[in-house]
Amino acid sequence: MSDHPSSELQGVFGRPFTEQVAFFRRKLRNLVPTRQWDDIEREAHDDAFMVAGAAKADLLTDLGAAVDKAIAEGRGLEEFRRDFRDIVKRNGWTGWTGEGSVKGEAWRVGVIYRTNAMTSYAAGRLAQLRQSKFKFWIYRHGGSREPRVLHLSWDGLILEPDHVFWITHYPPSAWGCSCYVVGAHTLVAAELKGGIKGKTLPPDWNTIDPKTGAPIGIGKGWHYAPGASVSDAVQAMAAKVGNWDYGIAKTFLGGLPVDRQDALSAAYRALPSTADDLRRLTVSLFEGRRARSAPKVIRSVGMVPAEQQSQIETLIGKPLRRSDFRFTSDFVLHELDNHTVLAIERSRAQRPVTPEDMALIPRLLSDPDEIVKKGTSRAGETTVAYRKRFGAELWEAIVVVNRRQDNLTLKSFYIAD
Repeated sequence: MSDHPSSELQGVFGRPFTEQVAFFRRKLRNLVPTRQWDDIEREAHDDAFMVAGAAKADLLTDLGAAVDKAIAEGRGLEEFRRDFRDIVKRNGWTGWTGEGSVKGEAWRVGVIYRTNAMTSYAAGRLAQLRQSKFKFWIYRHGGSREPRVLHLSWDGLILEPDHVFWITHYPPSAWGCSCYVVGAHTLVAAELKGGIKGKTLPPDWNTIDPKTGAPIGIGKGWHYAPGASVSDAVQAMAAKVGNWDYGIAKTFLGGLPVDRQDALSAAYRALPSTADDLRRLTVSLFEGRRARSAPKVIRSVGMVPAEQQSQIETLIGKPLRRSDFRFTSDFVLHELDNHTVLAIERSRAQRPVTPEDMALIPRLLSDPDEIVKKGTSRAGETTVAYRKRFGAELWEAIVVVNRRQDNLTLKSFYIAD
């Protein structure tokens, strides 16, 4: 990972790193309803996810899923904005700060997106710095176009990790702050990373600003080091998980209580950006822009709801461990080869499958009208069908119940007139 966080994080910071994602996903274990932004203060944020004014569990879950997707997959602000708008509409959320104007919405979306991105980056970076046992930490200014004078004055400070400065001044230190910290094992290395040898703190650096209750130059409520209270837990989670193998990581979801697994999984499947992902993959294969020989794509679309899993266990007469749904490039190619030719589909009283249809499969999986036992795959595994009527059409998705790998993998999909 680069020491320097870009201004837009490729959206957020380009490629997210394991400790960053681990820190944020720990927060999703504790969704806290609030009325205003300072209902939770300082290090309490390390163990809780909140969005000011979001008081309902379903709304918080949807927002948490959207932010997680943005951070874990390095998504851009515009994708998050579309998810945010959809969440607001679906939940009937009103009265939120910024509501009612394009400028207000843009500000609020940016605050949620960038604040969670910056604090998760800082917390993940802090876990790395501590684990690497650097002898020196260097404060670096983020390069804002309109820099805070005091933050700019701290650029290049070389201090030992246990200096009290870091307790209150480890960045970010205010809304929109993009300052960061890098580590070095020697003074020479510290200078090579932007440190300024001999630079010292002014005598009044920790003077409290009576307007904020924080040291001068630090925003109200920002006088703490994001992630400092949970660094060991973040390191342990990162070591256990390694790299997140899927965007919607089964390893992460599987560690949550079943009701939280189901709620977050449903929230992920409902996001417009999830539909967009499946649509893009389908279009790339249908139109030949992605070669058939390209590496196989396996995308988790969340855990199978507990109620559905119990129903499937009854249908197949065998127990299942907690499983997730999988949408793969092999499935898309099967559809291209078998369910896209108009004449053939008409002869079956069906219509051709389109990328738009494929994008809606998560809705079918979350809320089928019925689940029935279908047959057996070539590998001898049981298949079940998810059926749902959309208007006059009957949609059916056939999934393979893979008991050895604990997943339900999409195999075939058709739409009957």
